[in-house]
Amino acid sequence: MCAPSGNIQRFGQVIKIRPATKQKYIKYHAAVWPDILRKIRDCNIRNYSIFLKDDTLFAYFEYVGRDFKADMAKMAADPRTQEWWKIMKPMQKPVPTRAKGEWWATMKEVFHND
Repeated sequence: MCAPSGNIQRFGQVIKIRPATKQKYIKYHAAVWPDILRKIRDCNIRNYSIFLKDDTLFAYFEYVGRDFKADMAKMAADPRTQEWWKIMKPMQKPVPTRAKGEWWATMKEVFHND
């Protein structure tokens, strides 16, 4: 997580993908369920991208809300999001250096230029 820039916080996160599930993961993300996209937006996440390099997924998003923790709890409590995560999680492999309680490891921003 980075320091807020105005009301925007930028996040970078990383996780591994299980090689055997790579194509399935790509296929799901080519057609993300509309209610998942609505929930992401409803939880104040904007400009969300996931990149793939070899067996590493890198996510970038901007948070425009006022209470990240509360918005993430709202997302986690959503039954449809839980259903999506139940499909995604077996395809992912968290990095061993992630912080306690993290699935995707949050990265420290070391440079930004608008």
